Amino acid sequence: MKTIVVHIGPDLDAITSAWMVKTFWPGWEEASIAFVPAGTTLGKKDPDADPEILHTDTGFGKYDHHQTDADTCAAMLIYEETKRLHGPDPALERMVAVVNDVDHFREVFYPNASADFWEFWVVAQIDGWRLIYSDNPLKIMELGFLTLDGIYKVMLNKIWAEKELATAKEFATKWGKGVGFETVNDEVIHQAQKRGYAVVIRKDPKKGYVRIKTLPKEEIDLTALYERLKKDEPDATWFLHASRHMILNGSAKNPDMKPSRRTLQELVAVIQEVCA
Repeated sequence: MKTIVVHIGPDLDAITSAWMVKTFWPGWEEASIAFVPAGTTLGKKDPDADPEILHTDTGFGKYDHHQTDADTCAAMLIYEETKRLHGPDPALERMVAVVNDVDHFREVFYPNASADFWEFWVVAQIDGWRLIYSDNPLKIMELGFLTLDGIYKVMLNKIWAEKELATAKEFATKWGKGVGFETVNDEVIHQAQKRGYAVVIRKDPKKGYVRIKTLPKEEIDLTALYERLKKDEPDATWFLHASRHMILNGSAKNPDMKPSRRTLQELVAVIQEVCA
């Protein structure tokens, strides 16, 4: 049986390396995980001698980096082989770039590096898991794998959203620039807001649902737009969030909501009229 060997007390680099192998390498999906003291190998053997045993982030072999001062990490080395097997993967490439930053301690230079919100990201979670499950490294790996599954999916959607943003049509509102999308990818809203768009509208081309969100600024109030949408299309279900920064027409949380029949262009025209 194939075995992936990592060091005890696995960190982000070790977890990501093993996750990539199990997720993207043919035949390694069911590989077991073994743990050794950092820098050593399973059975003290050559780390690359057995093709059924893969050492990563330990053992000074093909997929370890501690024998060099190069700006790389085990995840980057594993990614190079993954790329050879499957071709380039922009989502993985961006993920391993972050892993490499962390493995070289460069996250201390990230914006607001001491802010509390950083304690919610995966590196802090792993630190916590290592304290909670100090005698159960396999549990740490399993939690890390599940987390990376989610990050990879979000990264794919982010890249997709970035492509849609590049061709999206902007419109003007009294609060600033707006932008509209006809897409099933809800990540476009997050990415547009992070780029400073004051109003973002997304219409789902499959279900017809509409989501309108604004930047969470006190001066922005969607009440007038909500009332207009309800008046113009009373058969549709419209919900104004208590913050008055979001209007929903359809939601996975409420499948009984009735979608708008209007096109994205028609809805944008209403936004421009009411929020001019």
